[in-house]
Amino acid sequence: MPQASPTDARYIEREWLDDLPPADPRAMRARRDLRRVNSWMLHPRIMARLLTAHAPGRTRKLLDLGAGDGSFMLRVARRLGWRDVTITLVDRQNAVSDETIAAFGSLGWNAEIATSDVIEFMEWPAGFDIITANLFLHHLADPDLVRLLGRAAQCTSLFVACEPRRGQWALRSSRLLWAIGCGEVTLHDAPASVRAGFAGRELSALWPSDGAWELHEHPRLFSHCFVARQRGSRA
Repeated sequence: MPQASPTDARYIEREWLDDLPPADPRAMRARRDLRRVNSWMLHPRIMARLLTAHAPGRTRKLLDLGAGDGSFMLRVARRLGWRDVTITLVDRQNAVSDETIAAFGSLGWNAEIATSDVIEFMEWPAGFDIITANLFLHHLADPDLVRLLGRAAQCTSLFVACEPRRGQWALRSSRLLWAIGCGEVTLHDAPASVRAGFAGRELSALWPSDGAWELHEHPRLFSHCFVARQRGSRA
C-alpha cells in the first residue's frame, strides 16, 4: 500500500468496522477504541468549540451523521451545556444503547435514532439548525460527498465536521495505536482512515459554490476541521 501525503489523492478502502454486526465482540472493542482515539485526537473538545463559535443562535434541532454508538456527541453535549435540544443520530447500524439515550435525556437533550444509510436519509425533506459529522465523511468518495454536502446546504445553516488529516505524520501515528491499547480492527481501520482523509481545502471545493456560505477549513495536528456557515446566520 503506498503511503499517503497531502499531495496524494485520497485512497478509500473498506474499513473492517463497517461490516461487523454491532454485537460482534470485535465491533464492541473497536467502538471502545474509537472513544479512546477521539479523546487522543481531542475531537469532543474541538467539536464543542467549533459549535460554540459558530452556532446560529438558539439551537433546537441537531443531526449527527454516521453517529456510531452516540457516545461522541454525548461527550460534546456535556461540554456545550445546551438544553432543550433534539439530536438525531443517524447510522447504518443501531449501536446506541438505552443508557446513552438516557444520558442525553439527563442533559435536557432528546435523542432520536435513525437507522439508515446517511445519503439516503439526507434525501428526506427535513431541516436542522446544525449538522455534524465526526470521522465519517472520509468514508465517502467525492461524488457521494458532493451529493451529501449539496443536500446538507439545503437543510441547515451550519455544518461542522472533524475528519482525519491526510499526511505522513498522521499515517505514521495511526500505526502506533497499539500503544494505547487498540485492537486489530482499529489497527487496520485507522491507517485506512488517514489515507482517505482530507488536506488543504478539499471539502470546501466540494461544498456548493453559490456565495451564500462562509467556509472555514484547517488542520489540527492529526485532524482536519471543516465549517460551512450560512452568511448572516450567526446570532
